[in-house]
Formats: sequence, structure tokens, C-alpha cells
Amino acid sequence: MSRRFCAVESAAVQDPLAGTATHAERNLLLAWPSAKWQRNLRHASDMPAEILARLDALAEAGRRVNLIHRHGHPSHRHRLYLMPENRGFEVEREALPAFLAAFDNGESLARWETEAPSGALLLCCTHGKKDKCCAKFGFAAYKALAMAIDAHDLPFEVWESSHLGGCRLAASAILFPALRKYGRITEADVLPLLEAEARGRPYLPCYRGDGHLSPVQQCAQHAALGWLENRERVAMPRLATEDGDDEARRLTFDWQDGVHVGRLVVHCRVDTVMRLDTCADLESDGATPSPVWRAVEVEPLPPGEA
Repeated sequence: MSRRFCAVESAAVQDPLAGTATHAERNLLLAWPSAKWQRNLRHASDMPAEILARLDALAEAGRRVNLIHRHGHPSHRHRLYLMPENRGFEVEREALPAFLAAFDNGESLARWETEAPSGALLLCCTHGKKDKCCAKFGFAAYKALAMAIDAHDLPFEVWESSHLGGCRLAASAILFPALRKYGRITEADVLPLLEAEARGRPYLPCYRGDGHLSPVQQCAQHAALGWLENRERVAMPRLATEDGDDEARRLTFDWQDGVHVGRLVVHCRVDTVMRLDTCADLESDGATPSPVWRAVEVEPLPPGEA
């Protein structure tokens, strides 16, 4: 078996994190024992055919379906979450077809509804059947996140998750309902990441971006956040304008920190990296050229200048 890992090689070629947070906004998260997960992010080996068909139909209609897992959760009583609705449900396995049918038909789900997540919902990809990096790096990060949340009484509910995208960026995680993605999470990053998010702030060393934004907007936002952080400004930049073409973009962001306000211009350009998208590429095509956005300049605008 190859001892090489796509996540290690991705970092070595400076494959950027920023701009890689594309994710569906509408999600259904279904607790299912991870030992039964298959390579498909929403399939398990012991799923009845009716449930498989229902989940596939939901995905086809635009609702991303991920499996989640947490040690000690009953195997045949399933926790489900709807995002961005931030609703939680408890459903016995034999009732899952009825629940999924009711959801698909727009009927009331009140008989299954339970409390929403106890805090922000944090999923960490541990989907080893999809990619060995998610098993090696993802599970270690998940354990460290769970331990830190318990030890420091932090306001998060953390679960293992099936494929979240970007296997080469393992360990990978996503935060709901904010829809912020993270990658290359190491043990040293765990507590600073959680403490930053507890304050409602992205943790820049591992920040892939805001899933509501396009890749170039994510890249530019990351650069703007870094500029502000270096000047000890606590602000979330808001996209104001964007222009340019497929090779170069100019994006402006407004920010406010108390009485201090400003506007930043971020210039981004397309670059190319030779990378492995997954560990499967180690055995097939090898590294291939992939376009990425990089921020090349951040400049503040004088007051009143657009």
C-alpha cells in the first residue's frame, strides 16, 4: 500500500486553502453508524432500498445529504438535522421512510422534531472509505475537537461526517449554520479554531472560506480578513463590488470596527498548481494542473474613494 498521502502532497505544493469552501446551502444530515458507510457520501451497507432511493431523490432535487456519526448514539435511532433551517429530529429506523416521504412532500415533521443543535454544529470528515487522508488525519482531528469541546465547555456539537469535499485538504471540517469550511486542521489548531469560532470569528490559518461565496470571493475575503487582523481590527468584511474577468478580479470590501470604518480592494489572479485531488490519483493519473485563485494585493481606499 502506498505510504503517500494526497493531503501531504497538497500542502507541499502550496495548494491554497482559501477559495475551496464550495458547499450546498441546503443540507440533510443523517446519523448512521460509520462502520456501515460506503464510498458514496449518503449510502450505508445496511440501508434499506427505500431509504437509499429517498436519499438519492433528495440529493437529485438539490438537498445535499451527509451521514454523520458520534460514539454512543443508538444505531437504530437516527438523529437528523436540516440546515440552514437549524432543525433537529429523532427518528426510529422503521419510521425513516415515513419521515423522508413527509419531508419530500412538504408535510409536517412535528411528530419527530426535537431540540435544535445544542450549539454550532461542527462536522469533521472521517470518511476513510472515500479517501485514506480522511481516515488518517480526519479522525485524529475529530477526536481532538471533541476532547477540547468537552474540556473547555465550548458551545459546539461535533460529529464525524462523510465526505465534505476537498480530501486533499484533510483534516477537513464545516461549521453550521455559518457554512464556514476549514482544512489541514492539526492538533495545535484545534483549540484556537474553536475559541475563534466561539467568538464568531473565522480561524484564518485553517480557513477555506464561506460556503455562501464563490471561490474568488472566498479567496479575497480571506485576504481582507488577514489585512484587518494584522492591524488588530475586529471586523467581518462585506463584499461591495466585484469586476474583472476569468484571469483577474478586483473585489472591494467594506468593514467596520466600532467607530472605525474602511474599504479594502483585493486583487486576485488565477494561478495553476500541479496537485492530487484524492489519494486515488496516486494510483492512476498522478498530479494534474488545476486552476486556483490567489490574492496578490490588498490596498485600503482613501475615505470617499470607490
